[in-house]
Amino acid sequence: MPRPREFDEDTALDAATAQFWSHGYEATSVRDLAATMGLTAASLYNAFGDKRTLYERVLERYVERGFRDRVRRFEHRLPPRDAIVAFFDEIVRLSVGDPHRKGCLIVNSALELAPHDKQFHRVLRGVLEEMEGFFTRCVTAGQADGTIPADLPAADLGHGLLAALMGLRVLARVDPRRMALEAAARPMLAAIGVESGARSTTLNRRPRARKTTPVSTQ
Repeated sequence: MPRPREFDEDTALDAATAQFWSHGYEATSVRDLAATMGLTAASLYNAFGDKRTLYERVLERYVERGFRDRVRRFEHRLPPRDAIVAFFDEIVRLSVGDPHRKGCLIVNSALELAPHDKQFHRVLRGVLEEMEGFFTRCVTAGQADGTIPADLPAADLGHGLLAALMGLRVLARVDPRRMALEAAARPMLAAIGVESGARSTTLNRRPRARKTTPVSTQ
């Protein structure tokens, strides 16, 4: 019979996420990962495979516990335009509350790996398509119910919202002030009919976020 694992898998993956998130993929060695995860290199390989396989698992887990969790909480529980506003509001709040300016692991991976790694490029392109799909669905629904202006195609607005989100995430690593981040989001939110003075009223109606592990909530 195989021996039971003598470590907590979630705790080990949280540690790996924190290491990759803080230092990047290339600068993180297997030795670094083993040390921060509390494992020997042999145990790490046996449990999670090589560094690349572990990184893919960390990234998938990050997407599931961050982006996809937001979609589940917002898309079907809020009016479509409010879901978009709540999404951006949570990103701003998380960015302002990140003292280490780690940014977004998805964006960090896109900048570090996607340009020269075809496999990661495909993975990250799929994630970005998921994100754009959320925005486009919300815009389509909002245009149908009259809360979002229909003078631009839903696909264009969805792509613009994704671009605004990516830009906001990069800006947060340099200037994580709430005022700056909200200003970065404001033009695109205005394009879907959100007036600046109405944001607080809209956001007061969003559902409460569930508590999640700190390293995986952005």
